[in-house]
Amino acid sequence: MWPGPGNDVGSRTQAAVEPLVGALPAGLTVWGGDWNHALEGRETAGSASGREAIRTALAQLDLRAVTASLPHRLDGLSSIDHIAVPTAAAKVEASRRIQMSVDGRSLSDHDAYVTAIDWT
Repeated sequence: MWPGPGNDVGSRTQAAVEPLVGALPAGLTVWGGDWNHALEGRETAGSASGREAIRTALAQLDLRAVTASLPHRLDGLSSIDHIAVPTAAAKVEASRRIQMSVDGRSLSDHDAYVTAIDWT
């Protein structure tokens, strides 16, 4: 059974992001991790309502997901792992995906995502 409230992916995602919005300082947070939702393109891991809950949380926290347009490890899909940075405070110099594989064999069902930010 899924930990926490909610009967579907959207309500569970909403329940997960609401406490973050209440606890994190708007415009001063870097938020990253496995969000299980593509923020662009086709959605296969999450849900449309979960994606909207995340987008709403990003807006409330004055953040932008700099990994939204990066590819997933599976061709044709967008990343479900994200890094969000303050919209006004940071200039993103580069964001990229690092494939987690050795000799063509995946080490995980996720790749790594990194971003370089100029905070000046």
